[in-house]
Amino acid sequence: MNTVVYPGTFDPITNGHRDLIQRAARIFDKVVIAVAESPRKQPALSLATRESLAREVVAEWPNVEVIGFDGLLTQLLERLDARIILRGLRAVSDFEYEMQLANMNRAQAPDIETLFLTPEIENSYISSTIVREIARLGGDVSKHVSPCVVDALRERFTVNATGGE
Repeated sequence: MNTVVYPGTFDPITNGHRDLIQRAARIFDKVVIAVAESPRKQPALSLATRESLAREVVAEWPNVEVIGFDGLLTQLLERLDARIILRGLRAVSDFEYEMQLANMNRAQAPDIETLFLTPEIENSYISSTIVREIARLGGDVSKHVSPCVVDALRERFTVNATGGE
């Protein structure tokens, strides 16, 4: 089985991510969305919430699975018996960092390959960081994320603004 692993924090999952997942689902037998715990990044949404939102966003594709993970990506690929990592490139500025990651992963596990896809032009400017900031400030992110994500962000930042959490 030809499996690709698409890792990230997905904090939150955006239409840009969805775009890449949809195309990967046409190319590969199995797509694993690997939601990284990433406590060092201090995600706005919990791992369980990010996993749940990703599952809802990709529910229409039967060959896409969502899992949470913590640790080295190369070790996860080994456990999944996968050899291909999917990464997105929105702009030239992404390339240097992504190339560094790809080379480090290859140094740890020489049989692992990284495949880069670019999103459709209408998704090329979307980043989770920008979406989070707009949502945090009460802006409308509905053009950039699925409705379930809009609701989760609204709940997260409304709770935060009222002194909860």
